[in-house]
Amino acid sequence: MKSCRTLFTACLATALSGLFLLPASTLAQEYPSKAIKLIVPFPAGGATDIVSRVIAQQLGTELGQSVIVDNRAGAAGVIGSEAGARAAPDGYTLLLTTSSTHSIGPLLNPKIPYSPIKDFTPILYLAQSPQVVVVPPNSPIKSIPELIAFAKENPGKLNFGSAGTGGIPHLSAERFQAMTGIRMTHVPYKGTALAMPDLMAGRLDVMFDSISTALPHIRDGKVRALAVTTQEKSSVAPELPPLSQFVPGYESLTWFGVFGPAGLPQPIVDKVNAALNRSLRNPEVLLQLAKLGFDPGGGTPEDFRTKMAAESAMWKKVIEDGKITLE
Repeated sequence: MKSCRTLFTACLATALSGLFLLPASTLAQEYPSKAIKLIVPFPAGGATDIVSRVIAQQLGTELGQSVIVDNRAGAAGVIGSEAGARAAPDGYTLLLTTSSTHSIGPLLNPKIPYSPIKDFTPILYLAQSPQVVVVPPNSPIKSIPELIAFAKENPGKLNFGSAGTGGIPHLSAERFQAMTGIRMTHVPYKGTALAMPDLMAGRLDVMFDSISTALPHIRDGKVRALAVTTQEKSSVAPELPPLSQFVPGYESLTWFGVFGPAGLPQPIVDKVNAALNRSLRNPEVLLQLAKLGFDPGGGTPEDFRTKMAAESAMWKKVIEDGKITLE
């Protein structure tokens, strides 16, 4: 009886070792054989959630399996991002998130329970959304050069609002100040919805805001746009000049990307990357992204890794030079 058990154990071990030694190419050929879960670390109804549902539907079509959006909101994206990091590296749990959880958040909060570098496998730089510099409709400032000139002549007199300390709008304005040598007074709010009415009424002088939330107010004439925070003209608002036209080298973007957990096999990474790139060439997907105020991304996982590293280094300098903390 003992010898039979020993033989059974040996056979089972051999079978399992054969399973785990399946060639990576075979794993990729069989993937996906069931539905894929796409974690979004923000609530339903927000910009990231809307983007994820557009992408999930097209990605499912490309891969031939359902892609189900799983909203794991909480702690400014930390809860869902940690769930993505701790998932099995088999390609059936992916994460769609933004620069707030993988570039800026870890710099402002070193206690975040994951490393954006060590705990994730970058798959695709999905899309980007610039900020737009806006002033009240009756402001005497009508251009970026006029804004810079007035601020230099009147240090600290202009105030700028933001959706909160440490967010992209705040850091965008801080970088603008650092690169132009001006100084304005920061007025943080608990969200754009509270700051925008004060800007419209002239109680704020200027604001850097997400183009997706600012565009309706710009088009209704409730605020005046001076520039977008891109290197080149944005396809979302081609009528606006890029801020880099006046401040060479300036750029500030919120990016959206897709990750897998660390250790995701390269053939699966490549397969999902190719499917996502095809999704971004779909006219309907491009139309939906444009409506939301996003320029499409694309490229290789290595492109994504390089962009993420460069942006993290940029924001690290802004945060350190500005002595910005969440406390």
